[in-house]
Amino acid sequence: MKIPPYLTKGDTVGILATARKVDLAPLQPAIALLKSWGLNVVIGKTIGLDNNQLAGADWQRATDLQEMLDNPKIKAIWCGKGGYGTVRIVDRINFTKFKKKPKWFIGFSDATVLHSHINTMDIATMHALVGISAKSASPEAIESFRKALFGEKLSYTIPPHAYNKIGKATGELVGGNLSVLYSIMGSKSEADYKGKIIFIEDLDEYLYHIDRMMMNLERNDYFKNVKGIIIGAMSKMRDNDIPWGHDALQIIQDITKEYNIPICFNFPAGHIKDNRTLIMGKQITLDVTATGTKIVYE
Repeated sequence: MKIPPYLTKGDTVGILATARKVDLAPLQPAIALLKSWGLNVVIGKTIGLDNNQLAGADWQRATDLQEMLDNPKIKAIWCGKGGYGTVRIVDRINFTKFKKKPKWFIGFSDATVLHSHINTMDIATMHALVGISAKSASPEAIESFRKALFGEKLSYTIPPHAYNKIGKATGELVGGNLSVLYSIMGSKSEADYKGKIIFIEDLDEYLYHIDRMMMNLERNDYFKNVKGIIIGAMSKMRDNDIPWGHDALQIIQDITKEYNIPICFNFPAGHIKDNRTLIMGKQITLDVTATGTKIVYE
């Protein structure tokens, strides 16, 4: 796995929108944050564009991303917002120059499309807050982002959870938003999960749909072939008039309980203020014990 160069003071970060539209004003805290760390900022042409829900037409979002990927002065690309739309542009992108000189791609949620797609090229990516999250993110999330950007050692220790499965495993971390992973299964953007540790999180889904997606991964032997599972935030779930009968964590626990691998629930990452940074494609050690879970990047 290729690890892009970590940033140093004076480097430039590009902020763009690959999916839902976003104006410049709500990105000011993100810009100020980067500048406080001694970084320069380039604002993408998609910021401020308005095409119904999207930040411009597909060709405009693809062009913006392509230009930042090919610009040697830009050392990292940060998604200003998530939403939906990245899958509409990924096949328009030429990654030839990027593969020769990788740089960090940063974001979460809908950005999972590019995390997975880039991970198939054996290049690591950064699952972290998006630009509009900078204003509301917890101090811990901000600090984890800074550490990741500048290549400082990342490790996390979190409290135990009743559904945790005790065990220890080492492997590459892959995954992201469950709905997005489900949507790209069978496509050229789907990463190889065999022998790896998978992370999943989600937002605003019906509970029966969480069950549907998890059953699909189960029936395709995803959990049979991974070394461990990390469950992030499952936020603002919805239910039908006739209740499903289990919450999202219960659904996941029921489907994964038969596997003799370490499983961590409630890791602080996803659609929450405390959205800690994870480097996708890099090797971690996942150690789940009765007293808590420790994740250490090698």
